[in-house]
Amino acid sequence: MLDLKFIREHPEQVRRAIELKNAPLDLDQLLALDQQVLALKRQIEQLQAERNANAKAVARAQPEEREVLVEKGRAIGAELARLEPRLRELEAQLKNLLYLTPTLPWEGAPVGPDDSFNVETRVHGNPRVFLFEPLDHVALIEKNGWGDFERAAKVSGSRSYILRGDLMLYELALLRFALDRMIEAGFTPLSVPSLTKAEALYGHGQFPTGRDQVYEVNGGEAYLAGTAEVLLNYLHAGEILPEDELPKTYCALSPCFRSEAGSAGKDVRGLMRVHQFNKVEQYVLCRADLEESNRWFETMLSISEGILQALELPYRVVEVSTGDMGLGKYRQVDLEAWVPSQNRYRETHSCSALLDWQARRAGLRYRDARGKVLHAYTLNNTALATPRILVMLLENHQNEDGTVNVPKAVQPYFGKERLEPNR
Repeated sequence: MLDLKFIREHPEQVRRAIELKNAPLDLDQLLALDQQVLALKRQIEQLQAERNANAKAVARAQPEEREVLVEKGRAIGAELARLEPRLRELEAQLKNLLYLTPTLPWEGAPVGPDDSFNVETRVHGNPRVFLFEPLDHVALIEKNGWGDFERAAKVSGSRSYILRGDLMLYELALLRFALDRMIEAGFTPLSVPSLTKAEALYGHGQFPTGRDQVYEVNGGEAYLAGTAEVLLNYLHAGEILPEDELPKTYCALSPCFRSEAGSAGKDVRGLMRVHQFNKVEQYVLCRADLEESNRWFETMLSISEGILQALELPYRVVEVSTGDMGLGKYRQVDLEAWVPSQNRYRETHSCSALLDWQARRAGLRYRDARGKVLHAYTLNNTALATPRILVMLLENHQNEDGTVNVPKAVQPYFGKERLEPNR
C-alpha cells in the first residue's frame, strides 16, 4: 500500500498510477473516507479531553455540583461508546481501500493495459534448428515413460502430473543446482512452510484481489502459499530491524500451490500450467534507498539469467508494461525461454521491485543510523521453478532417439549426461 500522507499530498500522481495499472480503486472515495476518519478522530479526541477534564472537576466539586458533573461524564462516555465503533468501522474500510493503492511505476516501464504492450529488450542465444522432427515435452514424457498424466488426474484432478524415473531425479537435480547458485551469490537458504495465514497474504499483496488463486484450508484458518515469497516477506513483520542487519537476502525452496482460476483452456496439456509445483525463490529486504533497490534488481536478474545460460536455453528479456505488472510493482522484468513446440518464448522468471509497498502492508521496518524508523524496500525473483522449466529443457535438448541431453552445469547433480527411457 502507499503512504496515506503521500496520497493526500500527491493525489494526481496516485490517480495516474491507478490509471496506468487499471487498479480497482476509486481515489475520490478513499480521500473522502480519509477525511471522515480524520474528522471523527478529532471529535473523539475532543470528547476524551472533555471527559478527562470533567473527571478532574468531579474530584474537586462540591457535593451539590458533583451529580451534574457525573451525569455529564456519563453522557460523554455514552457518546464515545457510540462513536468509537464507528471509527473502527471507517478505519477498516479505509484500510481495505489502501490495500488497493498501486505503487507508482518506474518511469521507463512501457505504458499499456496488458501483456501485449510488454517490450522485448534483448535476446540471448538462438532457437535450435532441428535436423529431425522434434517432439513436444508431453510426447517425450510418454515415449520414455518419464511421467503419468492420466493416473495423476485420476487421483488429484486436472492440471496434475507424476514424474517418474530419470525425469523425477532430474527435477531434484535442477532444484539443488539452483539452490547452490543462490548460495554462491551470498543468499541464505531457507525451507519455509506451504501453509500461511491470511495476514501474510495481505502483507504480500495476494489478498484481497487474488483470493481466487489461493487454496483455502480448514475454513480459512490457513491457506496454501503460491510462492515462498509470501512467507519470506512476512518473516520480519512487525519487527524494527537495526540498519546494519540489512539487507536480508533469502532464497527458499518450497512446494507452491495455485488454483489457476480464470485460466480455463490455457496450457491444459502437460507441465506448463499446473496446480502444484516446486520453486526456488530469491527475496531481498533492503534499505529504503532507490539506488540500492536498483542494484539488487540487476543482481537478482543477473542470477536468473546466469541460471538460464547454464541450462543452455535460448531466452529473451522483457520489460513488463504498467498494466501487466500488478499493483505493487515499481518495475518488473520477465525472462522467457524458448519453447520449440510452441514456436515462442514462455515466462520462466519474473524479477520485481516493489519499493515500500509490501513493507507498509507487512510492517517491515528498520531503524537508520539517525534513529529514524523507516519502511524497508522489497524485491523478489524466481531462481528456478519446476516442472515448467522441464518443458524447455526436454524440448530444446532432445535427441532423435527420444533421449534428452543434460546441460553440463547440471550433470554433476544428475550423475549422467542424458535422460534415458524408464524401463
